[in-house]
Amino acid sequence: MSFPFTAVVGHDDLRLALLLNAVHPGIGGVLVRGEKGTAKSTAVRALAALLPPQRAVRECRFSCHPDAPDPECPDGPHATDTAFTTDAAGERPARLVELPVGATEDRLVGSLDLERALTEGVRAYQPGLLADAHRGVLYVDEVNLLHDHLVDLLLDAAAMGRSFVERDGVSVSHAAQFLLVGTMNPEEGELRPQLLDRFGLTVEVRAARDVATRTEVIRRRLAYEADADAFAAAWRAQEAEVAERIPAAQARLASVVLPDAEVARVAAVCAAFDVDGMRADLVIARTAIAHAAWRGSAEVTEDDVRVGA
Repeated sequence: MSFPFTAVVGHDDLRLALLLNAVHPGIGGVLVRGEKGTAKSTAVRALAALLPPQRAVRECRFSCHPDAPDPECPDGPHATDTAFTTDAAGERPARLVELPVGATEDRLVGSLDLERALTEGVRAYQPGLLADAHRGVLYVDEVNLLHDHLVDLLLDAAAMGRSFVERDGVSVSHAAQFLLVGTMNPEEGELRPQLLDRFGLTVEVRAARDVATRTEVIRRRLAYEADADAFAAAWRAQEAEVAERIPAAQARLASVVLPDAEVARVAAVCAAFDVDGMRADLVIARTAIAHAAWRGSAEVTEDDVRVGA
C-alpha cells in the first residue's frame, strides 16, 4: 500500500503540479528536481491511487478506450457499437508504470517475434512499457541517468503520441499517450536539454529546514511503517476528497474561459524572460486553465497565470 498523497508533508508546489497534470495532461508532465530523501518518488507513486478509473477494452493489452479505440491497435480492430462497449469494456485503475534506468530498448518499446512474422505472416508483438503506460503515468526515477538511446525513444513517443517498432521490414505501432513524470538529483548530473524541454513543469524540492516540519515528517513516516493500513485509513477522507476533485476539474476544463487580458499576461511574462519558441507560453496557458478548473472557477484570473508561470 502506497503512502497517501495527502499525507506528504509540505511540497505544495510538487503536489499541485502533479494534480494539474492529472486534470490537463496537455500541460506536458512534471520534472521534479531535488536532493535525496525529499519524498519525490513517494508523492509521484501516491498520485496513481487518486486518478479516476478508466474504461478500457477488455483483453486489449494497449488500453484502448472503447468509445475511440486505436484503429492501428495490434490487438484490434475493435468494434465501437453499443453492444461492444457494454459487453467488452470494463473499468480498471489508472496505471503508473515505472521505467527503470537500466531498461533495454525492447523493454521500453516492446519486441517483435521475427520468426513468426516471417513464417506465419503475423505481427507477433510483445508490448513494452510504453504500451503499459498508455492513458496512464510513465514515471522515470533518476531520469537524468537514462541512457541516450532510451531518451530518444521516449522523446519520439512523447512528441507523436505513438510508439513504433520496426525490425527487418516488419513494423508495428500503437498509441502511447501518457503523463510523463521524472525525478532527479541534480548532484548526479544534469538532464539533456532535449528531454528537459519535454517536461511542461519543473518543480524544485528540498527537505524542510524547520524543526516542526521535520518532526511531522518523522512522525508520519514511522506511523506508516508501523501500520500502513491504519495510517491509510486515517487519511482516507482527505484522499477521497482530492480524488473526487480530479474528475470534476476534468469535466469543467473545456468550459473554462481564458480572457484576452490573461493571454496577453502570459505572452508578456514569456517575452520579458526572452523565452525561445512558444512552448512555454502554451504550457503556462494550459496550466492556468487547469488551475482555474481545479479551483472550480469558470474563468482564468491573474493568480492562475502566476501559478503557471
